[in-house]
Amino acid sequence: MRVLTPKAKAWQEETIWLTKAWRSKRRWQTVDSKTIVRLWFYYPDRRRRDAHNGLKILMDAFEDAGIYTDDRYALPRIMDYAIDREDPRLEIEFETVGK
Repeated sequence: MRVLTPKAKAWQEETIWLTKAWRSKRRWQTVDSKTIVRLWFYYPDRRRRDAHNGLKILMDAFEDAGIYTDDRYALPRIMDYAIDREDPRLEIEFETVGK
C-alpha cells in the first residue's frame, strides 16, 4: 500500500471538493455501472510526463466524490495531451455505459 505525500493528499482532497461541486451544479447522480472517463491533459511546460501515471489517484478521487460507487466501474480514456503555459488544466468528460 502506498502512502500519499502531503502534496498528493492535498491535491486529492481539492479534486474531491471540485468534483463534488461539479456534481452538485450538474445534478450528477452517483452511478453503479461502467463509466467512461475521458481525459485531456494540458501541461504547463515541456517536462516529460506520462499521462497515465496519475490515473489511480484520480479515479479514487472521483469515487470519493460520488461519480461512481466503486472505481472498478471507471473506464479511463486519455484522449490527448498538450502544452498550455497560460492555462494548464485537466479536462474531463463522464459518460455512463448501460446498467
